[in-house]
Amino acid sequence: MTSEPSVVEVTLESDLKNLEVAEEIVRRVAGTAGFGEESEHQIEMAVHESMINAIWHGNKNDASKRVWLRFEIHKDRLEIRIRDQGVGFSLADIPDPCSGDNLLKVSGRGIFLIRTFMDEFHVKYLPGCGTEVTLVKRIDPAHQPKQGGTDREHESHNSTS
Repeated sequence: MTSEPSVVEVTLESDLKNLEVAEEIVRRVAGTAGFGEESEHQIEMAVHESMINAIWHGNKNDASKRVWLRFEIHKDRLEIRIRDQGVGFSLADIPDPCSGDNLLKVSGRGIFLIRTFMDEFHVKYLPGCGTEVTLVKRIDPAHQPKQGGTDREHESHNSTS
């Protein structure tokens, strides 16, 4: 018997002020999924960068457009989908931020960071809907909280300060 994933969905106005809303949701979802502080921060940064891309590049900072977020907590992974209402893009067109010409640029590292922090990263254009990115972070069963314990209790037992 397979259990259904826990799902959180939210639709936000395309405004950079909503980054804080998305980040708060990420912290709560990642904590519920059992991620430790470091993984939680990585997931938060990946969602932050994806939200900026969706608002700024996808929706062109148009407040009348929306960004849709969906979090699914599965037994073995957290899947995050972020969809804008833009016209799409090709990963092949994204410059490599590590190449010599791009090293000193102040922007252009978002997708690089997302790929670094997440276990999987997929981009799909959905005609008539926009661009959807999928971020996946696998859950290490050894780091999940014990039944009845809180995430904070779990983290404090594993901290090596």
